[in-house]
Amino acid sequence: MSSLHADDAPQNKLDAEQAEREKREQDALPYKWRQTLADLTLTLPVPPGTRGKQLDVQIKKKHIRVGLKGQEPVLEGELYSEVKVDESTWTLDDSSELTLSLEKVSQQSWWPHVVTSAPKIDTTKIQPENSKLSELDGETRAMVEKMMQMGKPTSDELRKQEMLRKFQEQHPEMDFSKAKIG
Repeated sequence: MSSLHADDAPQNKLDAEQAEREKREQDALPYKWRQTLADLTLTLPVPPGTRGKQLDVQIKKKHIRVGLKGQEPVLEGELYSEVKVDESTWTLDDSSELTLSLEKVSQQSWWPHVVTSAPKIDTTKIQPENSKLSELDGETRAMVEKMMQMGKPTSDELRKQEMLRKFQEQHPEMDFSKAKIG
């Protein structure tokens, strides 16, 4: 049984308003983007029939410029953080969409925006895909392995323990002394 606190409703309303504002701001950008901890992928529409040699794409360690040659850039500015220039690429798909893949230098953080002049997203709301132990950097991997060896309960196990404790509190008439739990 969940309980609703008096202050939950205003917070949920604020979260919904923030999410809606963030969606409007991101939709207004001239590009779409998504990220993993390791990289960013940007897609930009280009006029149908555009050829690669008509594009002006410059990817530098902390700066990006994208547009058609001889015109104002569609995207230009200081990147939120550094990228690996030699690992970053761009492709022109079906002569109507430009896709850029930017490899992050720091592969353990989320970017709130691509360029510093763009609106930010709330990175605390990002729900990452499950990581494989082999994908983690050495320090993080060592910490996770140490926690696993110490037998510390996972967040899922903690949640189950809490549910059991609440159930026991709600049913004091039941005898759990002989129950095999775990």
